[in-house]
Amino acid sequence: MQIESILLNVEETASYLHIGKTKTRELFKKYDRVFVIHIGNRSYAHKVLLDKWLLAQVKLTK
Repeated sequence: MQIESILLNVEETASYLHIGKTKTRELFKKYDRVFVIHIGNRSYAHKVLLDKWLLAQVKLTK
């Protein structure tokens, strides 16, 4: 049984979004208070909040 993590590091987020790590880090900085969680000196994307943000981006383009 594999447990799905709710927090994604930069590499996992880049893979999830199919973008590069540099662009992922830019998104982490730009949307820091939207879907990024800080634990110590590390940053993670909260998957549920990231998915909500993605859906909002799709709705904005319609």
